[in-house]
Amino acid sequence: MYVVPLSGGEKLNPLIPHPVEIVLAVVFFGVLYFAFKKWFVPAFEEIHAERTAAIEGGLQAAATKQAEVDAKLAVLEQQLSEARHEAARIRDEAREQGDAIVAEAREQAQSEASRIVEHGKTQIEAERQQAVTSLRAEVGTLATSLAGRIVGESLDDDERSARVVDRFLADLEAHNATASGAQS
Repeated sequence: MYVVPLSGGEKLNPLIPHPVEIVLAVVFFGVLYFAFKKWFVPAFEEIHAERTAAIEGGLQAAATKQAEVDAKLAVLEQQLSEARHEAARIRDEAREQGDAIVAEAREQAQSEASRIVEHGKTQIEAERQQAVTSLRAEVGTLATSLAGRIVGESLDDDERSARVVDRFLADLEAHNATASGAQS
């Protein structure tokens, strides 16, 4: 063990402090403790309180902002859902309108086709009547001239010719009616 000699012949142990040093250390520690407690600790506590308040305020602001964002997100999702429903409704309406337009166009086309067919039938009937009238006149002329040749006298009298032609055509129609009735 190493011992430091003192001027009075005493030996000091380096592990055991001198009583004056202990008193000075306690006084110095007390002054430092008082200084720290008086000036430094309140400053640290104030800074700590400010930072805590700032952090808590930031957390509250973040929570508030998050709640606002969640509310806006819910509103936007609801609006998006409503927009999708509206789009589906509009598509359905458009499809129904399209079907109605197609049905109406089909109906108009069918009525137009029916009108054209009826017009064609009417026109064909008119042309048939005209052809029958024309054929009667021609058959009448041919029949009177043929009858005049067969009989040997002229049948130029119009009244007489008309009666002969009408009788001939009536007989012809009666003959055709009995022939078609027998085939059925």
